[in-house]
This record gives sequence, structure tokens and C-alpha cells, in this order.
Amino acid sequence: MMIADMNRLERAARVSMSGFQDTEARPSPRSSHPSLRLGAVALVAALVLAVAWQLA
Repeated sequence: MMIADMNRLERAARVSMSGFQDTEARPSPRSSHPSLRLGAVALVAALVLAVAWQLA
């Protein structure tokens, strides 16, 4: 069975079950917080510097 066929079957099943609530948990949209990402990068950089300083 091709992927396109499987997608069509899934779409048809969803349409036929439209009266019922979707029980699948939808993935939350990925939110990228710039400050959180910057903090993670800074933490990794600090760890790399600390390891380099210990090895030197």
C-alpha cells in the first residue's frame, strides 16, 4: 500500500468520524523562546570553557 493511499484512507476515516471528538493528542506547536535558547547556548559555552580550562 502506498503512502498516498494510506493518507487518503486516514483522511476518509477522519471525515467519516467527524461527529466524534478526536482522541489523539495533537502535538503542541513548537515554541522557540529566544531567551531560553540563548541561555542554553551560553550554558554549553560555559561548560566547554570550563572543561578546556581544566585540561589546559
